[in-house]
Amino acid sequence: MRVLVVDNGGQWTHREWRVLRDLGAETEIVSNRKPVDAMVADGLVLSGGSPRVGLDGEAMGMCGGYLDNLDMPILGICAGHQFMAIHMGGKAEPSATPEFGKTLISVVDEDDLFKGLPESFIAWESHNDEVTVLPPGFKLLANSETCPVQAMRHESRPLFGLQFHPEVEHTDNGYEIFQAFLDVCEAYKKG
Repeated sequence: MRVLVVDNGGQWTHREWRVLRDLGAETEIVSNRKPVDAMVADGLVLSGGSPRVGLDGEAMGMCGGYLDNLDMPILGICAGHQFMAIHMGGKAEPSATPEFGKTLISVVDEDDLFKGLPESFIAWESHNDEVTVLPPGFKLLANSETCPVQAMRHESRPLFGLQFHPEVEHTDNGYEIFQAFLDVCEAYKKG
């Protein structure tokens, strides 16, 4: 299983790579300017980024091209999640209440990513912006008291977004969430 981590300048991009590696995936960190046709993988993780980068399409490099042209599971984290929402026709804007530190996440729909996990768990947040309107064709998977879209998923394509950071040790069940994404990649590869 080969899953690439697209570097959008996030502080925990290497943690995403490490968790995937620890779970047995072949993985590497690649530039968000890597051409679409050079993305040979079974799945992608669109990493988080520096403040506000998720709202800046130019700073997100080729991420829009990956979403439009690659037929594989894609997981957007923080800025990757915000960019996915905007690019697919939703909205991401400054948060009414920015979240930093531990936050209680409430699972609305366990879908593939949260299958078998508790209905609520603690996750690590680090964001000034958030998804405020789901893109067409997406469904809500989780929220928190101050953030309406903590997790989303496209209804027919394997596109997932997480506002929180499953790759850091402060998030409960982070490895399980990444393993669930790898399971999606494996199932999609088998077709």
